[in-house]
Amino acid sequence: MEWGLLAFVAGVWGSSFLLIAIGVDAFAPGLVTFLRILFGMLGLAVVPAARTPIDREDWPKVALVGFTWMALPLSLFPIAELYVDSSVAGMINGSVPLFAAVIAAVLLKVRPGPTSSTGLLVGFGGVVLISIPSLNGTDASVLGVVLLLVAVLLYGLSANLAVPLQQKYGGLPVMWRVQLCALAMTAPYGLASVPYSDFAWSSLLAVVVLGLLGTGWAFVAMATLMGRVGAARGSVAIYLTPVVAIGLGVAFRDETVAGLALLGMVLVLLGAWLTSRAEDPTPVNPDP
Repeated sequence: MEWGLLAFVAGVWGSSFLLIAIGVDAFAPGLVTFLRILFGMLGLAVVPAARTPIDREDWPKVALVGFTWMALPLSLFPIAELYVDSSVAGMINGSVPLFAAVIAAVLLKVRPGPTSSTGLLVGFGGVVLISIPSLNGTDASVLGVVLLLVAVLLYGLSANLAVPLQQKYGGLPVMWRVQLCALAMTAPYGLASVPYSDFAWSSLLAVVVLGLLGTGWAFVAMATLMGRVGAARGSVAIYLTPVVAIGLGVAFRDETVAGLALLGMVLVLLGAWLTSRAEDPTPVNPDP
């Protein structure tokens, strides 16, 4: 059971980058963002635990997380993947635990220890190596990498903002309401993108799967996995997602992954592992 959950989470979140790339083949980025959040919200709506009530005074905090975790970063990823490969997006997304650790240290005003500091230096060095082959001298490729880094930074911020809410209510009730808020925030952007979109069944299917599984049910599986094996062992799924993203990008999009980027990915995962071992943080969502 645990191995099945691990494979499901890693496979779903790792395939998100490929599905985004297929989505933007026909749909404008804003429509991809809106539809994936819509289907993710519908997917979680059928889970009874997600509908646990939340106090009215906590809704502003939920709305803030909805903006930083869903509305803005999920808008940035489809735009970025117009200019960079899905495999690159997956590798850069592997640095989420690094950004989360840095932001946690800043918010808590705690200086990282030697192991954490080493992990952060190694990991962010890996991010640089991943980015270098994608910076092919065009403004578009630079923009794509910058958008990915901003999105990952927002994920790291959201991981810290969401912790008090998740401790109070549990992960699923918070996530479902975060998606409701993000859906309202992205609706104007998504609807305005319809005239600039074409229709293709492949793009529609990709966005439906991306929403239902990646933005929806994968959170249920991750929560179940962590409940069974603990946060430290459950976080293995997060570290596998860039590997899945690379494999799918190469297999289905004929993407070429530079050796320097592969080395960078190894360093990012090593840095994230060192940081997590030292700080033992709660795993954060890597879904783009």
